Amino acid sequence: MKTLLVFDFDHTIVNDNSDTWIVQCAPDKTLPNVLQNSDEKGKWTEYMGRIFTYLGEQGIREDDMKRIMISIPYTPGMTELLHFIGQNKDRFDCIIISDSNTIFIDWILTHANVHNVFDQVFTNPAAFDRFGNLTVQNFHVHHCTSCPKNLCKRKVLEEFIAKQTSDGAQYSKIVYIGDGSNDLCPVTFLKKGDIAMPREGYSLQKHIAKEVEIIDSSISIWSTGNEILAHLKLLLE
Repeated sequence: MKTLLVFDFDHTIVNDNSDTWIVQCAPDKTLPNVLQNSDEKGKWTEYMGRIFTYLGEQGIREDDMKRIMISIPYTPGMTELLHFIGQNKDRFDCIIISDSNTIFIDWILTHANVHNVFDQVFTNPAAFDRFGNLTVQNFHVHHCTSCPKNLCKRKVLEEFIAKQTSDGAQYSKIVYIGDGSNDLCPVTFLKKGDIAMPREGYSLQKHIAKEVEIIDSSISIWSTGNEILAHLKLLLE
């Protein structure tokens, strides 16, 4: 049986937030105060939609955005980790569950030639409209009160596992690699024998420390992709 690797994207695969990174496209690399202050808790996708509309109004087009986006740095050691996973696809299935969007993730993974490492990417669908403006939609509808309204990562993971099981696939363990507060919900889905890997110093680690009694999996903290790589090599022994 394979091991399932589940990755967050922002501050996990890449070492920044792709949604805030795109602001470098804006005039003076900043947003008007009224736009900056328009974010509402749990409504990040709508907020990003307003940012993309603003960028379009400033004449920012696809090529401009792509040039900025592919300059985002990968987390140290992460490309080495992804190449290792790619070389061992007979032992690993690998997915991304992210609150970014399909356009950004595809650009970034393709530029580093690591897109083929991932079997599926679950994130908010994005597209350029007929005016050349980037648009983004909520990933799905869910009823989880802990997660932002556009994405419950636990629901995505549950549905993915159910689909894989119905197709005859079984996993010896799940390894969940993330950093943010919205990664806690899927971590509570993990069972004994699975591994939660929160990034050191980020909010997921802090949430797990506060609510460790609701976590059934083992916990392994990481700060670079090299530490994750060392852990995966141990799993292959």
